[in-house]
Amino acid sequence: MHPNALLEACAELVKLTLRFEHPADAVVSRYFRDNRSLGPRERATLAETVYAVLRKKLLFDHFAPSGSGPRERRLAILGFYGPRDFLKSALSDQEKRWLDQCDEIRPSDLMERHRHNLPEWLVQPLKEQLGDDFWPLVESLNQPAPLDLRVNTFTDKRPDVQRELRLAGLAAGATPYSPWGLRLEGKPAINKLDAFARGAVEVQDEGSQLLALLLDAKRGEMVVDFCAGAGGKTLAIGAAMRSTGRLYAFDTSAHRLDALKPRLARSKLSNVHPAAIAHERDDRIKRLAGKIDRVLVDAPCSGLGTLRRNPDLKWRQSPESVTEMAVKQTAILQSASRLLKPGGRLVYATCSLLRQENEAIATAFSAANANFSPASAGEILSGLKVQAAASLCTGPGTGQEYLRLWPHRHATDGFFAAIWTKI
Repeated sequence: MHPNALLEACAELVKLTLRFEHPADAVVSRYFRDNRSLGPRERATLAETVYAVLRKKLLFDHFAPSGSGPRERRLAILGFYGPRDFLKSALSDQEKRWLDQCDEIRPSDLMERHRHNLPEWLVQPLKEQLGDDFWPLVESLNQPAPLDLRVNTFTDKRPDVQRELRLAGLAAGATPYSPWGLRLEGKPAINKLDAFARGAVEVQDEGSQLLALLLDAKRGEMVVDFCAGAGGKTLAIGAAMRSTGRLYAFDTSAHRLDALKPRLARSKLSNVHPAAIAHERDDRIKRLAGKIDRVLVDAPCSGLGTLRRNPDLKWRQSPESVTEMAVKQTAILQSASRLLKPGGRLVYATCSLLRQENEAIATAFSAANANFSPASAGEILSGLKVQAAASLCTGPGTGQEYLRLWPHRHATDGFFAAIWTKI
């Protein structure tokens, strides 16, 4: 594609995305479906340009007024993913001079908001939690996330899959914490690999793998993934159970559960039972009350721990939406807890960075439920031979009560988990 045509396409996609009518990944996918002639390199340029604009929106909004031409073109120029000489071949002399002037501005000369590129309501809670670590977090959130895979341990072993990927020309290193994970360099087309087609691997962030590991589901048990979504953690749990017992995958969205079906078929698991429920008080839930060994509540949340992958979320969320989410999280956790039998394990998890959705929910649940005893995430992970388990955890008492993953510290998405045992 001619450089100017590609830049114009980037500008068009930026304009569509910044309407914030739909999630950015859905907008990009729809654009690709509507423009099937685009090649892999063109798609990469379009997607990464859009995500760069979303990551650095405040900075680019600050620079854009000094340029000329349509606003979305200026933003696309600033965020363009590709060689500078390729981009400049599509620019007028005036645009080149403006871009050079923008490039010359040192980050240290910018206002804080143009350096962190976060909405103001989010800045103070993160500074209070992290102190001097706030800026390393900001830097990590403005970088693309690595591509992590989970090896299906029901059918394959990690070293074998690692060798297979190496023979296919892909460098895959073992993830440092999850015993199931591989981290790839770059963004190869995973769905074209035999290992993917036969269900030996699934795309899953290492942090998400650790949530499934924390549940520590055993062979023959009755287990519930309460907010299963497309089933990434469901499949990890099913493999850990060696396809025995009974694993229910509940979600209020039948559409999300539909996305689980082809993945489930590839996985070779026969113990997974997906079921759409109307709400957390559905009759299906009531019938299982007091019968379940382990429950994972990966609750709906703001998703702010996934900003490396979904940078539009910081512009789509608000203090009000987080407050509404916390009410929903409390209700879902309380309902899910009724499923457990005495001695059963309950895991509450989010991919949020905010205490309001994490520690506050866990503390309130403990206070309201004397028949649930908090368990130590650090002790559980250490018992599962997870390397440096203590460094993944935080909290009162031993300081290892909660799993707390941060992009800048652990190279995972931001995750939280609290664990209880029913007395």
